[in-house]
Amino acid sequence: MSEQERRPEDDGRDFADAAWSAPSYVLSGIAIYGGLGWLLDRWLGTSALFPIGVVLGVVLSVYLFYRKYGR
Repeated sequence: MSEQERRPEDDGRDFADAAWSAPSYVLSGIAIYGGLGWLLDRWLGTSALFPIGVVLGVVLSVYLFYRKYGR
C-alpha cells in the first residue's frame, strides 16, 4: 500500500500490531516449550526439562520477534 492510499487511522496500526505481538510471542513460546518440557518430564520421570523448556521458549520467542519486527 502506498503512502497516498493509506488512511490516517492506519498510521499507528503497525506499532500497535508489534506491541500486541511481543507478549503474544513470549506467552506462546512459554506455553509451547514449557508444555513440551512438562510432558517430557512426566514421561521420563525427571524434573529439569520443564524449566529448560520455559527458558528455551522465551529465548526463541524473543528471537522470532526480533527477526520479524527488529529491522
